[in-house]
Amino acid sequence: MVVRPSSQVVVKSYVYDVDHPEKDNVAIRLVNGGLRSVTGLIGKRNHDAVSFETPTGTIGVNGTNFGALFCQCDCGSVPTLSGSAPQNGLHVDVAQGAVVVSNPGGQQVFQTGQFGFVANPSSPPVVVPPAQGVPVTMPLSISKNVPTTGAGAKGTAVDCVVR
Repeated sequence: MVVRPSSQVVVKSYVYDVDHPEKDNVAIRLVNGGLRSVTGLIGKRNHDAVSFETPTGTIGVNGTNFGALFCQCDCGSVPTLSGSAPQNGLHVDVAQGAVVVSNPGGQQVFQTGQFGFVANPSSPPVVVPPAQGVPVTMPLSISKNVPTTGAGAKGTAVDCVVR
């Protein structure tokens, strides 16, 4: 999972039981900002065990590479095809697999290449045309897997950086 700058994400639950996949559980809450996630081992073993909550709905995954961006008058710097700031609400894009977004207003499955939008918790999730979709991209500085200039304790390159 990659998180956009100035985002807030809460890990509500993370349980991995190597011998009992039915006990696996990952629950992530996107409070604000954006993220891009690829289904990990837990999602591959039991896709129903992974969920991403947002203020406007819950995202369930199925073999997925997807992006989610929740805007509250704070997405002015997010690039769009139209050049205007994304509308307030939850924007979803699916690069691979499928997600289902659900809330009290309804549910919608989004497939590879589709974009979605949820205006608020009581509005149903809707598919939007690609020209109106918001691709949830990460700034180049955090989206590249390049070695840092630092070195590990044994003089090797750093494997992971949290910014």
